[in-house]
Amino acid sequence: MYKLITVDLDGTLLNKYGEVSEYSKNIIKKLTDQGTLVVLASGRISESVLTIAKEIGANKYYISGNGSVLYDMQKEEIIYEKYLSKEKVLELIELCEKNSIYYNIYTESSVIAKSLNYNVAFYNYENTKKSSDKKTEINIVDDVYNYIKTLNTNKFLKMTICDENKIVFSSILRKVKDIPDIDVLEVSHMSKKKIKMGTKEISVGYYYTEISSKNVDKWYAIEEIMKKEKIAKEEVISFGDNNNDILMIKNAGLGIAMGHSNEQVKKVAKFVTKTNDEDGVAKALENIMLL
Repeated sequence: MYKLITVDLDGTLLNKYGEVSEYSKNIIKKLTDQGTLVVLASGRISESVLTIAKEIGANKYYISGNGSVLYDMQKEEIIYEKYLSKEKVLELIELCEKNSIYYNIYTESSVIAKSLNYNVAFYNYENTKKSSDKKTEINIVDDVYNYIKTLNTNKFLKMTICDENKIVFSSILRKVKDIPDIDVLEVSHMSKKKIKMGTKEISVGYYYTEISSKNVDKWYAIEEIMKKEKIAKEEVISFGDNNNDILMIKNAGLGIAMGHSNEQVKKVAKFVTKTNDEDGVAKALENIMLL
């Protein structure tokens, strides 16, 4: 019997518009009503994950920043954290500025960038669908280095670097990987997102990777939940579509890849479901859990 279900968001539970279908919400409600733990495990910032967790009724734990933070929603406290230090963020900013490549910095509640490009554009679009108290804080500043330097925090979830040119992107990626005490998403890819603008649909595509503190992974945060809830890994189902989901898909009792996942992700999965736009998570759970 499966007691814990961990689910990635973008490209997994969320469709191409960043939404959870009513069908998926109904399946998740059935599971939580019968006592199954459903935990969102995302690379997103904490506030964004919390909003979706509340929307679908997954009200015990959530994982943000690819495993940087594990939050207990009922106790309203962080029970596991591993942040990127300010020192490393400043070092990475200097490298990005020197090589003229775009970057974003993420805290638990905000995104910091020089302009509304790439991932920031998507967060900005999502804000148009949220009430004022649920909007993601987006800070656009000209001098990011000095802005970060003066911030009264040493807790950063992650950084992303982005570029539309694969050659430029690959060049900076090699340099980033030489920096000690950080982890870089092993295989970076062209991210494709779609944004609704009235009746039109705009596609946003770019190469990107995510940078976190050393030894940060969604699976390590999941292990903390397993310890607290006395759940064996054989009782865990994990869903994902990207390389930051590989470890949890590989180690879970039942690791499931989305239909559009790359071959590296599919290779470690025990099962491949339909795509996120076909409600692949909900359909798999409906069959596995006999709902």
